Amino acid sequence: MTRKTQPRRKRNLTLVNPNAAAIDIGATILVAAVSPRCDPEPVRTFGTFTADLHRLAAWLEQCGVKTVAMESTGVYWIPLFEILEQHGFDAILVNAREAKQVPGRKSDVSDAEWLQRLHKYGLLRASFRPTGEIATLQSYLRQRERLLDAAATHIQHMQKALTEMNLQLHHVVTDVTGATGLRIMRALVGGERDPDKLAPYRDPHCKASAETLRAALVGNDREEHVFALAQALELYEIYQVKVAACDERIAVVLERMKDAHPAPPAALPPPRYKRPQACEPGVPVREALHAILGVDLTQIHGIGPYLALKLVSECGTDLSAWPTSKHFTSWLSLAPHNKISGARCCRRARAAPAVEWRPCCGWRRRRWGALRRRWAPSIAAWPPALKAKAVTATARKIAVFSSTTPFAIAWTTLDPGASYYEEGYRQRVLSNVRRRAKSLGYALQRMEPTPAAAVS
Repeated sequence: MTRKTQPRRKRNLTLVNPNAAAIDIGATILVAAVSPRCDPEPVRTFGTFTADLHRLAAWLEQCGVKTVAMESTGVYWIPLFEILEQHGFDAILVNAREAKQVPGRKSDVSDAEWLQRLHKYGLLRASFRPTGEIATLQSYLRQRERLLDAAATHIQHMQKALTEMNLQLHHVVTDVTGATGLRIMRALVGGERDPDKLAPYRDPHCKASAETLRAALVGNDREEHVFALAQALELYEIYQVKVAACDERIAVVLERMKDAHPAPPAALPPPRYKRPQACEPGVPVREALHAILGVDLTQIHGIGPYLALKLVSECGTDLSAWPTSKHFTSWLSLAPHNKISGARCCRRARAAPAVEWRPCCGWRRRRWGALRRRWAPSIAAWPPALKAKAVTATARKIAVFSSTTPFAIAWTTLDPGASYYEEGYRQRVLSNVRRRAKSLGYALQRMEPTPAAAVS
């Protein structure tokens, strides 16, 4: 017996944006389309010089266009987007993957016409893009991330040169770019080879002893390896200077944002993390974000100053663009992306998350750490690379709380820790076991837990 198919309710398309235009953007040409009733030639092609962009904006104004949708890959859309905003247009950027799922459109002209038709009926979703000072802060932080990635490449070059010289410096110190490592490498590049003279460059906080360091600095010195080490070290230090310049610009933007917001009603609470995060900017981030937001995001377990700064730069100070926390976690690529077809789940790879979640030290002692430890055994049989799914699921939990900041901070201050959560989870498991046994006609006797059970 087959299930009777319910008739689909007919939906008539409503004209949402009558004065809509669309632009297909390329590296050297732009194809713009407006409604045929606005101009005898509704589709026109323009160049990508600045004068051409202003001429395009003037034509759209002449046609009475109010909103413009554009589709692009890379960064070709940024100059046009900014010029259209200067001319007062409501410009939106559309994901090309969502707009090109119709066959038969093989030219830029047909692409522009199709986009204009979709935008006219309100069938396109605008990609989120921060505005004002948030967009400026985002650009500086992304530039800083690119510089750090480039510097990390030269750290690998330094480690390779040290290995070729059989100097085990990067194996006995925690970080080769720390105080001890940089002093010793600068001395090596300067011509010093005596381990007895290199070992005193050890920082007092270095965990390796002077004897271990002295033994690790006996190597096979060849001029080509020293030359490679010198160039890698020089390039690394150049990138550090550029990162410091980005920090100065970030500080200026944060000061402007602080001046545009009223003083917060509550004082800044004491920091929860005394140790700075890796690659944290040399800027008082906590103080600036507290003055801008009125709350201290670092009071949420797992969020430190640097992650809070990246969250603000990518999401802005107003999360109203996401109706619910589910929308927010989906935008962060922290939600399952399952495509169901024929009652089967077809998993698809997700894009890189908008914000890289690196929880701060100390989060393992809280509820998030207990949650991650409970999820991890369920995937113990999977390959090691897939065990990161437990961390991703924990990051989603943190993101859900971050989307409701005041409640998250209030909840965090009352969080009793991981032991409380683990005990609650244990009680829920026991309750389920008792209920299952009762449904099968058995009654469980209360017994004192063994030490092994108490630990687990």
